[in-house]
Amino acid sequence: MLRTNLDFLSFIERFCRENESENISLKSFRPGYRLIEQGDKISNIYIIKEGISKCFISEENGKDFIIEFLGKGEVVGELEALKKIDCLCNVAAISEVTAYVIPDHVFLSLIQKSGEFTTILLQELSTRIIQTSTRASFQQLYTVEYALLKLLQLQANESISLSKDDMAAYLGISVRSFNRSLKQLIEKGNQDTPEFKNMLQTANIKKLVDRLK
Repeated sequence: MLRTNLDFLSFIERFCRENESENISLKSFRPGYRLIEQGDKISNIYIIKEGISKCFISEENGKDFIIEFLGKGEVVGELEALKKIDCLCNVAAISEVTAYVIPDHVFLSLIQKSGEFTTILLQELSTRIIQTSTRASFQQLYTVEYALLKLLQLQANESISLSKDDMAAYLGISVRSFNRSLKQLIEKGNQDTPEFKNMLQTANIKKLVDRLK
C-alpha cells in the first residue's frame, strides 16, 4: 500500500554529493501540489526523499482511481521519460514532500552511463509488476473491510490522515460504499473476531475510525 525504495534514495543522494554540476535540485512541495499532471509533457523526474504522495488516474467521468501511495525513494515520471509520452497519471503530495528533481535529459543520461542506476531502475519496475499482481490477488481474496483495515493501519503507522475520497478511490469504490464498509468494519470489531478486533482496539486506529464516522 505504501511503496518505498531506499536503494534508489541512497543512490541519488550519493550521486548528488559527487556530481554537483548535474542540475539535480532538492525541492519541497506542499500537500495537494501535483508533481506530475496527467496528459502533460514530462520535463522532470522526481525521487521522493521525505513525505508521501499518491499516484492516481482521473477518469473522464470525474472520478479518480488511486494506483498507489508513494514514499521514500520512489521515482515518478520515469516511464514517460523512457517512452517519450505524455504523463499517464497524476502524482500529488499528501503530506509535505521533499523530492530530488531530475531533468529528463539527466535521467536518460544516467541510464546510459550508470549500470548501478539502470539496475536499480529495472528492479523498481519489476517490483511494481509484482506488487500490482499481488494487489489484484488481494482484492479478489479479501473483503473490502479487510482492505480498509489495512489502509487504517497504514495511516496509523505513518502518522498521516487520508480523506474518505482518497480511501474510496484507492479501494475502487464510491464514498457511499466506503461508508457502508466502514460501518461493517466497526460491527465486526465489536464482535469477538480476532482478525479485526485486535487491530481496531489500538488507540491510533480507534481515533481514525472515530474521525471517519
